[in-house]
Amino acid sequence: MKKVIILGAAGRDFHDFNTLFRNNPDYYVVAFTATQIPNIAGRRYPPELAGDLYPDGIPIIEEELLEAVIQRENVDLVVFSYSDISHVQLMHLASRALAAGADWMLPGSRHTELKSAVPVISVCAVRTGCGKSPVSRHIAQQLRRMGWKPVVVRHPMPYGNLAEQAVQRFAKLSDLKKHKCTIEECEEYEPHIAEGTVVFAGVDYAAILQEAEKEGDVVLWDGGNNDTPFFQPDLEIVVVDPHRPGHEISYFPGEVNLRRADVIVINKVDTAAPKDVDTVRHNVRQCNPKGTIIEAACRVSVDDPGLIRGKRVLVVEDGPTLTHGGMSYGAGVVAARTYGASDRVDPRPFAVGSIRKTYEKFPQLDCVLPAMGYNEIQRQELEQTINQTPCDLVIVATPVDLGRLLHLERPHVRVGYEIDEITRPALEDVLKEFVHKYERRPVAAV
Repeated sequence: MKKVIILGAAGRDFHDFNTLFRNNPDYYVVAFTATQIPNIAGRRYPPELAGDLYPDGIPIIEEELLEAVIQRENVDLVVFSYSDISHVQLMHLASRALAAGADWMLPGSRHTELKSAVPVISVCAVRTGCGKSPVSRHIAQQLRRMGWKPVVVRHPMPYGNLAEQAVQRFAKLSDLKKHKCTIEECEEYEPHIAEGTVVFAGVDYAAILQEAEKEGDVVLWDGGNNDTPFFQPDLEIVVVDPHRPGHEISYFPGEVNLRRADVIVINKVDTAAPKDVDTVRHNVRQCNPKGTIIEAACRVSVDDPGLIRGKRVLVVEDGPTLTHGGMSYGAGVVAARTYGASDRVDPRPFAVGSIRKTYEKFPQLDCVLPAMGYNEIQRQELEQTINQTPCDLVIVATPVDLGRLLHLERPHVRVGYEIDEITRPALEDVLKEFVHKYERRPVAAV
């Protein structure tokens, strides 16, 4: 029995365990590691999910303990199972494992992608923050107009009780509270729910898929980070970002997504430099000469732009886009510039607790506030940071309505952002071919 450590971040690692190692007598997983997401280490993968070989579950430890555990437990194999990491960082981790005496493994799709009984469309990206979520929503809208009923399965974000989160179903906003969702989870689920789409997520994706197949005639895999799909896709759509030219070929597994894609959406061409769009287009075509390329704008809007003009604003952006996504700004900054804010206030002097530590870890951030809320304490610290920052107006550029989740003492406006395709063929054309190919009996149009 080979001893294994799985390097993870509370997502892909659990799926790889479930598909490759659970109930596999040839391997024994001694630990998961944790990174990217705060407060994951120190927990255990519960015995209810781990199977008969693990009556006490599996410990989740800090990634920095990798070498010590390899040597103490005489580990044979280190399995890399998370996403949105540069090629250089990935090989540093591999070097650490190999130097400590273990073998190194990158699981592929053959044994980890589950086969669905209904067609699957996957929407993934080459980095966090490419604008994948509005693309997913746009596809769901198009499918409904064609008379199909999509059900969304979202990449995992199991930050709470793992046994309770094995299979989660979200059909109404109250389900977010029922499942004790973090801000990060609400950001991904709420926009779909608001449009009438049922969302599934959790830990055990074989069980999740069985439930999702009962509710729709097409499964829409809504990927997270830049991870590859957990389900075998029949149509694979990947979003790239010209604000980070070159990242599409220098991050893992984003480059895998790019090379596999049937359709590549070059998003944000309206705000990126033309030379950067050209660079990305060239890299896409070099890696994937047969894929269909669609160029799209990411249109930023607010309900009342006049509220921004001349104001000193605090910009609150999507958290993961700024942190492990590596961006220094997002749609909120674009809105502040577009609609004439007089100044952007720097929230760093007013940050508290884990929010202050986030700025220390990601020094590229200055006059923006990442909406971090992985637990109740961090949510309170985010609220306190916002309310302590002296400004005329808070610009909320998160997919979730922070005004509903937090008590904001200052006036605030929400920023919306949706894709606007500017080239042909468009996603509608691609989806018409998909619908015709599978010739399923659609439900009545919504």
